[in-house]
Amino acid sequence: MKLKEILECINGRILCAQERVEELDFEHAAASDLMSEVLILARENMLLITGLTTPQVVRTADVIGIPAVVIVRKDSVPPETIEAAKASRIVLAVTRMTMFEVCGKLYCEKKIKPIW
Repeated sequence: MKLKEILECINGRILCAQERVEELDFEHAAASDLMSEVLILARENMLLITGLTTPQVVRTADVIGIPAVVIVRKDSVPPETIEAAKASRIVLAVTRMTMFEVCGKLYCEKKIKPIW
């Protein structure tokens, strides 16, 4: 599923790395607020869904090769998180939906597979 379609489905707004949106395609997603879980669940080219807004989210994504992060329940994130995403060329997006809503929509409507 193309990232552009995912973001349309969840009313996502891109905060940085807009130029990468068209090229990214996802088959799997993981949703967690525990970055230690994300490190264990890592799969190549997976989408990360989280409620955390700290730069640590971007650092974790960068270390394991996650090209895009969707932050739920938010309109904005701290500038330092956006700057970290820009530096790593990671697409950072926000949605006002809850994690439960985002996961449900992507699983039911867009057929994104969970990691486990």
